[in-house]
Amino acid sequence: RVFEALVSCVDRDGTIHVIPRSFETALNKLMSDIQCSFKCLGLLEPYCWKKGEACVVRGPDTMWYRGKVVGVGGNALQVQYIDRGFSELIPPCHLYPTTLYTAIPPFCIPCRLHGAAPVGTVWQEGAISCLQELLTNELVQVHAEELPQNPGDRLSISLFFGGMSLASFVIYQKFCVAEGPEDTPALELLEGDAPVLPSYPLPPLPDPGDPFPVTVTHLVTPGEVYICFDPPKSLAQGSAAEGGSSCQLESLEEALRWCNKIVGYLPLLTYFHTDMPCLVEYWDGLWYRGKLLSVREINPVKVLVQFVDYGTFSVVPGTRVRPTPRCLLRYPVRAVRVLLAGIKPAPCDEDTERIPYSPQWSMEALWAMVECVEGKELSASILALSPEVTVSLSEGGTDPVHLRLVETGLAEL
Repeated sequence: RVFEALVSCVDRDGTIHVIPRSFETALNKLMSDIQCSFKCLGLLEPYCWKKGEACVVRGPDTMWYRGKVVGVGGNALQVQYIDRGFSELIPPCHLYPTTLYTAIPPFCIPCRLHGAAPVGTVWQEGAISCLQELLTNELVQVHAEELPQNPGDRLSISLFFGGMSLASFVIYQKFCVAEGPEDTPALELLEGDAPVLPSYPLPPLPDPGDPFPVTVTHLVTPGEVYICFDPPKSLAQGSAAEGGSSCQLESLEEALRWCNKIVGYLPLLTYFHTDMPCLVEYWDGLWYRGKLLSVREINPVKVLVQFVDYGTFSVVPGTRVRPTPRCLLRYPVRAVRVLLAGIKPAPCDEDTERIPYSPQWSMEALWAMVECVEGKELSASILALSPEVTVSLSEGGTDPVHLRLVETGLAEL
């Protein structure tokens, strides 16, 4: 009753056509057989097509697909791609009648959204456009709720993407209203007006003394850095149509990828609280998990935020901050703040440029430390958990990374 599926299309009446992942191998074999069997052009001689007649249709990609004539008349026929769900007007020269493969049931399942009815009983154009943009060619999790009562009826499903319920999303957008005796869970956004705001969980730390691989994602000072056990990937890497495991569907990267698709439908923040989780747009145009630290300007609104999976800080306009879906709070932060053991700032003269927020350190020492750790796979070992997490950081398990700063007089042991 729960399966992964690829959404092939969304019809104007709200029908969502899905192809279960378990059908993928059989569908690929059928497509290969069809290409081997039909190497000709379409039917060029006159032919009297009938509604409901089986055929193969040459698609825009020049591949042959199973089809069914659903409308006749004029210079083109309305043909449904039965393994994809959608229909198109096709000229007769791109069709070929056949009874081959008619014993194989369609691989595409027509579905209706469970627990949500369109406002006004008819799906509006804006709602359908939203669903098509959001779902087409995406891998989703499907929960079968009610089986069809009659042949040709649609399967009633709950659909989830990135940990979010599609029914909750369309109801939140006022495209639909909840239907049925049970209430559809509302889309939970942390908009700042909650009496108690939750926070991102921290990742479990390795046992003290055990070395573990890390990357440094942000430096505050040469002695205070953010490290990541599991380096975060770019949102551009990975697609729902690739990989294909349920773990991928439930990963932080996948949830963020979906949030980037729906962020245009999320409201601006109107409440600002310290340490409030949020979505923040970075300079690359993508949205990442963040945490609001303070309001820096009122008109126009500018806020100081931290990107919690990287440790970096930024002052951004209020237009680049959105409430975060609560489902993103299930994933621990990727970047952990730690202090480095065995390093302290070296005395320097008054003319030396200092780090403004930590004047005991020189800017030269900060840039030297950046060169020591940037883009490198390092090894860390926890020495203390309190009062601050303190680690030893080395490259290749040899000398500490800060040894170069000590040798050049920028830091002391």
